[in-house]
Amino acid sequence: MEKSALIAGLEALLGKDRVLTDEQVILDCSKDYIGFRVYERFDGRFDVPRAACVVKPKNTNEVSAALRFLNEYKVDTVPRTGGSSVTLGLEPQEGGVILDGSDMNEIIGLNEYDMMVTVRCGTPLAYLENYLNERGYTTGHQPQSLPMAQVGGLVATRSIGQFSTLYGGIEDLLMGLEAVLPCGEVVRIKNNPRRSVGPDLRHLFIGSEGMLGFITEATLKIFKYKPEDRWMNAYAIRHMKDGLALFREIMVEGYRPAVMRLHDEVEVETLFEGVAPDEYNLLLFVAEGPKPVADATGAFIDEAIRKYDYVDLGKKPVESWLVTRNDTCDDMDRPKYYKMRAVADTCEISAPWSVIGEIHSAVRERMPEELDNLVTVGGHSSHSYVQGTNIYFTFGYFLGMKGGEYARPDYMHVVKIIMEETLKRGGSIAHHHGSGKYRTQWMPEEHGSSYTLLYKLKEALDPNGIMNKGVLLVERE
Repeated sequence: MEKSALIAGLEALLGKDRVLTDEQVILDCSKDYIGFRVYERFDGRFDVPRAACVVKPKNTNEVSAALRFLNEYKVDTVPRTGGSSVTLGLEPQEGGVILDGSDMNEIIGLNEYDMMVTVRCGTPLAYLENYLNERGYTTGHQPQSLPMAQVGGLVATRSIGQFSTLYGGIEDLLMGLEAVLPCGEVVRIKNNPRRSVGPDLRHLFIGSEGMLGFITEATLKIFKYKPEDRWMNAYAIRHMKDGLALFREIMVEGYRPAVMRLHDEVEVETLFEGVAPDEYNLLLFVAEGPKPVADATGAFIDEAIRKYDYVDLGKKPVESWLVTRNDTCDDMDRPKYYKMRAVADTCEISAPWSVIGEIHSAVRERMPEELDNLVTVGGHSSHSYVQGTNIYFTFGYFLGMKGGEYARPDYMHVVKIIMEETLKRGGSIAHHHGSGKYRTQWMPEEHGSSYTLLYKLKEALDPNGIMNKGVLLVERE
């Protein structure tokens, strides 16, 4: 479809004020915060496919009308809300459309008796949390992207928050939702604590990254909010393997701290300015809920750590982390790194307890062998379960005189190492950022024989293949 006809058709449906064609607006809505793209923008090399326009519907009916039109003319469409993607998940197809739900910003209703809140997809999580906190509640969802994130994107990317060990991920918090299928049909999944009526249809959309439809509304659980009843403490521990063993013991014994973080000695130096003794790892704990529960959790942790080589660091490192934990959102373009011609970023994976330590060690050992321009590679565990935990790798490398055209190849070499060492041991290559488009090439190995189910879902719900092409599915010939 020609660009002029596409824009005219959308304007006729939604009005000119809802169809944005300004080149800078389109570029801003195409931005992704994956490390090499940020460097390319700094280096003046930002060159991504150009969408024809950005469409900003104000309600579900307008989303439905837009998708019905786009599907009829087989126009590639990328759903978007907050714009904090770090996986290339928001980058459009050439000549396609960015369907931006950020103007659908409304708290529809707070149900204090049933302990849930319903919001539109573009509702900022920070605004929602402030609204709930003032009334003595929380969603318990605290991603690092909190200052930027909006609810629709959190559901679509299977987000997780820094307090997840107690509250769970977005999949644990989502009660029900409304979504629009690529054909324009509106579907609703009602709010109930549990149902036994077939497959859980919420999961067609949780983590789908906009591949199967556009999420327009979500209902989330809420919890009592009493930060004054928290127990918190930090410790230094000599060995990473001991920290992971401690985490496993806490989880297996049935305790659920809200925050349970283990940073290796590299991150202690690069992220915490050496708050722990040299060559020690850093543990941060927060327990919350009713004060007796929080205190009992803290008492168990304080006793369990005594079998290891550790140092009690008190509350101050945790208090400092609570204040600064989302500061990266203030400077997502990280100019201080790029002025030094360096690229810095993260990549998160997960695995059972039996292999997670091996993955951490293998990545850290292999990366310096294969990248002579590597500056640093470290990692931390921050989301734990009875059966295992995650590792959130942090890394940086210099481009030096190589030039900005090497930002992406070197970045993907780093990612390749992390993916290969994780898959080799049976771990999962993405814990909470989602696949986006940069991990798609490893999806067949990640899913194995079940991968065909994703194609069948795509064929059933989006037969014209218009929704967020390139995420999750390797394009077939």
